[in-house]
Amino acid sequence: MTSEKPTELVQAFFADLAQGRVDAALERVDEDIVYTNVSLPTVRGKKRFAAVMGALNGKRIAFDAAILAISADDLGVVLTERVDELRVGPLRIRFWVCGRHEVREGRLTLWRDYFDFWNCTRGFVRAIAALVVPSLHRPLPTAGRMSLRA
Repeated sequence: MTSEKPTELVQAFFADLAQGRVDAALERVDEDIVYTNVSLPTVRGKKRFAAVMGALNGKRIAFDAAILAISADDLGVVLTERVDELRVGPLRIRFWVCGRHEVREGRLTLWRDYFDFWNCTRGFVRAIAALVVPSLHRPLPTAGRMSLRA
């Protein structure tokens, strides 16, 4: 259990993932975490969640995110608007995501992301084009971004 505010916990969780500190991120999640990318299968439990997070932060794939906005209610529900980036080698796929996170007793118990497949497809096409024309690769948004990289 932690004394962090729910928004601080979620920001720290994403910072840990963005910096490849999967073990530190996992310390912030509940044993019974529920992780859903809406329209994809739901992952239940810390063991399965750890496997997914490890795969997203492995030798070949990396994760980053720019939190554009974050807010919370008094019940521990945190909403984030983000731009996520998945890196596979030199390929950098960016897409918009809105997330709902629930924090209970200092642990992340729910992470549900909503995204648009069309936006993901555009991000993939842009990433492929940027391999040929590097000037198409732009840094993650900084306006309103919460600092995730140390």
